[in-house]
Amino acid sequence: MKGRSVKIYLVDGIQSGVMTVEIMNWTGKFTIAPRTQLADLAQRNELKRTGIYILIGQNPNDLSQDMIYIGESDNTWKRLINHNNDSSKDFWGKTIIITSKDENLTKAHIRYLESRLITVAIQAKRAKVSNGTNPDVTSLPEPDVADMEYFLEQIQMILPVLGFTFAMPIPRVHIVQNSESPNSTDLASPIFYFNYAGTNAQAQEINGEFVVFEDSTVRKAHTNSIADSYLQIREKLQREGKMIDSQNPDYWVLTQNVPFPSPSAAANIIGGASLNGRQHWKVKDTGISYAQWQDEQIKKADEFEGIQSADED
Repeated sequence: MKGRSVKIYLVDGIQSGVMTVEIMNWTGKFTIAPRTQLADLAQRNELKRTGIYILIGQNPNDLSQDMIYIGESDNTWKRLINHNNDSSKDFWGKTIIITSKDENLTKAHIRYLESRLITVAIQAKRAKVSNGTNPDVTSLPEPDVADMEYFLEQIQMILPVLGFTFAMPIPRVHIVQNSESPNSTDLASPIFYFNYAGTNAQAQEINGEFVVFEDSTVRKAHTNSIADSYLQIREKLQREGKMIDSQNPDYWVLTQNVPFPSPSAAANIIGGASLNGRQHWKVKDTGISYAQWQDEQIKKADEFEGIQSADED
């Protein structure tokens, strides 16, 4: 895994204002601004170029979910002005514009990127995509397709850094073959299991998210100790069809891999009670708790660092 340098420039000197974002040795450029500062974008030259834009805000029918609209234009500024008078875009709170610093993106290129980004967002199922249709992928020469796929990869890498997760694919199960190595570059943990109150769930920590696997069961009953926020997430999973009735009337079942911010969040939602997920999730086939496993990883990392320091001396 190679490190990347991301340059964030706060145009107004405040984190909530207009900002630009670039990656070293990448021709793309992000310009981001709240809708309330739309007028401040009028003087920015990059908005007069060919580019992709994303309007993002809260889904008015589910305030816990983001809603996005993805578009393209030869003159992004004019298109944004048109959208500003469109009542169907009332959800819009923040604007993301993606252009090329070398101005080599053509109309065919951005139409390709628009279609691919819409497809990625729909498949990720992390936000409501308000586009009525998904335009067909533009036919491009093979070298151009490769260039645009690389461009898309950079977009998908930067968006989560800025707090936008709608283009992050649902994590897939990754069996770690070298999990015992302290200097392994794998970004996935061993598989954990959870059996509280008759549930049967498995999960894995993948790229910073605690991902509970498809077909895991979730207890329908819940205790008074569970926080309202977790009950709301359970309801949201049902609304989105990610959690449905199982053959056992006392349990739901997950229809896809579902990422959670922590083992405890996953344990509370699956177990229907206030639980310490670091203790209740166990490494599969070992019975070691998540907390014990994590402590062991930290110990190994310290030991490895000590060995490296001794070798350098």
